[in-house]
Amino acid sequence: MEHAPRLGCVVMAAGNARRFGANKLAAQWEGKPLIRRAMEAIPTELYRYRVVVTQYPEIVELAKELSFTPIENIRPDLGISHTVALGLAPLADCDAVLFQVSDQPLLRRETVAELTEFYLSRPECIAALSHGGVRGNPCIFPARFFPELLELSGDRGGSAVIRRHPEALALWESDAGQLADVDTPAALEALRQLKT
Repeated sequence: MEHAPRLGCVVMAAGNARRFGANKLAAQWEGKPLIRRAMEAIPTELYRYRVVVTQYPEIVELAKELSFTPIENIRPDLGISHTVALGLAPLADCDAVLFQVSDQPLLRRETVAELTEFYLSRPECIAALSHGGVRGNPCIFPARFFPELLELSGDRGGSAVIRRHPEALALWESDAGQLADVDTPAALEALRQLKT
């Protein structure tokens, strides 16, 4: 790329979190809700274009506070694909977009920055955080994959595109804790116990 790459990010915060039994994104980790931790893990110096896709009014307000553009998802029942499409639409002119889930409380901003620099050294690849060679989140997709991301349907996200292009995947190794997500209160508590 001859110009400085235009990087965007989508924080996905629209799910119903049925397995959690409540709004998971409001769950606290070390004094902060999970959604705030997810947004603060984005290195804003690298990601000029930042959106949060959500169904929750309180997250819309938090997005504004943290200089993210909120995008309302009034149909979270349409699945992850709908969140991906809503988030990607305003970032269509970007050279690459990072997709970030909102339930990895140990993910560090420095690690996301390292993943981003890793991607920039091989901008033709899909870059993802991993541990032990097993892919996790977040993932960075170059623009050549945007059409396929926009064609997703139902509860299928970027993993479906990655499975079609295994040769394009490049992994950045991290520790297991940063990749751990919390789908249930028990998982959140287990992570707390692990950390103490």
